[in-house]
Amino acid sequence: MKHVDTLIRLLEEHGGPGFEEEVAKIVESAMRTYTSKIERDTLGNLIATVEGQSSGRRPRVLLSAHMDEIALMVSLIDKGGFLRVAQTGGFDPRTLVGQEVVVHGKNKRWHGIIGSKPPHLQAPDEQKKAAPLEDLFIDLAMPEERVRSEIRVGDRVTLHRSVMPLLHHHYSGKSLDNRTSVAVILECLEALKKYHHQADVIAVASVQEEVGVRGATTVGYGQAPDVAIAIDVTFADMPGQASDFSYKIGKGPAIAKGPNIHPKVFQDLSEAAKANNIDYQLELSQGPTGTDGRAFQITREGIATGLVGIAIRYMHTSVETGSYQDIVDCGKVLAEYIAQLTWERVEDYSCY
Repeated sequence: MKHVDTLIRLLEEHGGPGFEEEVAKIVESAMRTYTSKIERDTLGNLIATVEGQSSGRRPRVLLSAHMDEIALMVSLIDKGGFLRVAQTGGFDPRTLVGQEVVVHGKNKRWHGIIGSKPPHLQAPDEQKKAAPLEDLFIDLAMPEERVRSEIRVGDRVTLHRSVMPLLHHHYSGKSLDNRTSVAVILECLEALKKYHHQADVIAVASVQEEVGVRGATTVGYGQAPDVAIAIDVTFADMPGQASDFSYKIGKGPAIAKGPNIHPKVFQDLSEAAKANNIDYQLELSQGPTGTDGRAFQITREGIATGLVGIAIRYMHTSVETGSYQDIVDCGKVLAEYIAQLTWERVEDYSCY
């Protein structure tokens, strides 16, 4: 569990789609433990390359975890200095009432809260339904004149939440989706140090996944790997949730299978888990996944694509909850997979 502190820093940093720069700085610092070959592409993807140890032709495997979080955007400065907002991600407005937020103004970050009308003052029909996003507002506790001088329409808004450690190596906070997967890559690179691996590893913290897998689209095209593994979170079991859409926290990584996934990549990832005596869970996908893997599969002439991840509860809220042991186990599975990847196996992937 080498990168717990890094994960906590990642979870508490702010960076929604299109403004991931501060998150990327933390990731880059951690990646430099493993390689000095680090770059940023035009869209903002952070790309670190760990070279293989073969004198022959080396396969290129790309690991991708998106580092953006769901966010909001100031859409209107209302009378009294209250801010109205629009989505840049997938918030459920019911979870936003009473939240602490950070507004990224033109010169600094400002703290505020999302307020709502007290139940004492609500009409009977208002008490029976959740307020839609257009009825919510941010209160910065500043005079309207100052708000208008410091905040602009289009400024970004993120949740403010400290990480809460829970029992059994569980953690709760904002943006476990998907910075837990960035930690998976770091734990993978740590585990990979004990192996002699042929493959070049392209470790990517991608951008703008929450608004359409945009970073994955460009990095897959630009890097043209032989294999691409998307790493993302999936839905953990909780009361009221269908069992066939639920996975267990603490029971190992979820390995996806379905039309978005190359069957031989799925097979090899599953075998890597078995080789390490790590429990894994089968995640069935009926079509294109809502992950970076969706873009990789159809990039250029097509990239052999896999998808792994860990289960978290309460996705797209400020109290997403998951297990660091799952992160470590997922990293170990990926390290074993990479260690066994040869050029001959990559060629075999092309024989679908």
